[in-house]
Amino acid sequence: MRVLVSLVVLLCLVYIADYLQFQYKLRRNRQPYGTVTVQTMYAIAEKAPRGSQKTEYASGSTQDQTCANSLFPQSGYTPCWYLRRNSQKQINM
Repeated sequence: MRVLVSLVVLLCLVYIADYLQFQYKLRRNRQPYGTVTVQTMYAIAEKAPRGSQKTEYASGSTQDQTCANSLFPQSGYTPCWYLRRNSQKQINM
């Protein structure tokens, strides 16, 4: 039980430190936000013989998306490190 409580407290402290660092960057104009180019991919399901399905992928447009230079989501923006790793957005049709 102590380990669980310790982990929760540690996570809360890390989040508070990240929030304070983000606010500091925001107030001092030290690039609290960034942009990442996101590629849209359309997943189109096609019916094949014997009940199996194939999926065809089509490229969509690219968009620049604003992100937060922080460890956790801040001000409603996704962290930049996460958005860079997941820069393709799939839309199922």
